[in-house]
Amino acid sequence: MLETSARLLKLLSLLQTHRDWPGTDLAERLGVTTRTVRRDVERLRELGYPVHALQGTPGYRLGAGASLPPLLLDDDEAVAVAVGLRTATSSSVTGIEETALRALTKLEQVLPSRLRHRVNTLQTATVRAGEAPGPKISADTLMTIADACRHHERLRFDYLSPRGGASRRHTEPYRLVNYGRHWYLVAFDIDRDDWRTFRVDRLTPRPPAGARFTPREPPFDDVAAYLAQQLSARTWPCQATVELHESADAVADRVWPGMGAVESLDERRCLLHLGAPSTSDLVWMITSVQTDFTLVSGPPELEGALRQQAERCLRAIET
Repeated sequence: MLETSARLLKLLSLLQTHRDWPGTDLAERLGVTTRTVRRDVERLRELGYPVHALQGTPGYRLGAGASLPPLLLDDDEAVAVAVGLRTATSSSVTGIEETALRALTKLEQVLPSRLRHRVNTLQTATVRAGEAPGPKISADTLMTIADACRHHERLRFDYLSPRGGASRRHTEPYRLVNYGRHWYLVAFDIDRDDWRTFRVDRLTPRPPAGARFTPREPPFDDVAAYLAQQLSARTWPCQATVELHESADAVADRVWPGMGAVESLDERRCLLHLGAPSTSDLVWMITSVQTDFTLVSGPPELEGALRQQAERCLRAIET
């Protein structure tokens, strides 16, 4: 009986690692006959695991069932899930913190002591720093928007602009983006006939979902980069674009979220679109990327500010 139980657990573990398994491969891995594999699959089905037979070739696939059966996780997977749940307990999505804490409690109760020690060590040695959490978002609101994006259904909602004006928007939703401390919806605004971005904490969906639509081709390849560029252009009074003499991949780690958007030109050049409260801030941000650059566009006084910064640096080493 112990041998059979151990074999069932190993079979379940194999089915969870690959989508499709030929019966002969499973038999070879388990050291049994294909007939024994068929019997073990039937036992798993009796326990509630939806193991489906493959069409056209003898084999099996673990499908999704009506209820969640027990999962087998290796050590690294278990630690990753525990750390992820711990992070979710301080999420900006309302309603998910308590659920994540319950799931974490259940997981920690069954973790082997060596893994529980690893998770607790990481937790006690870690301090979460940085910006304060963003506005709280309802999980139901996120799911409503996500469903509309996935099923290509028009989304109506009431929206409160940053200046306090309220309006009703009729959109074709494209993607949800978690950027910095906020959630954003990127969508095509039907009434304004243009692509727009909306802060999710400022919108209130108006069910039911609208009619289905044929997705439009967006005017961007990278929705996160598009959002970064839109936020910079909309937020800061001083805008500039510089050509960096390195590839986009090479400078990606030196451009932090909210600073601006990187647009690739080729393997040796890229554009950096950025915004700031003043030209002196633009100078600091541009030079902080630490690469050669060419000024493409910006306020008239930016060229003089860059020249002054260069002269100041020269004087510092000449004296």
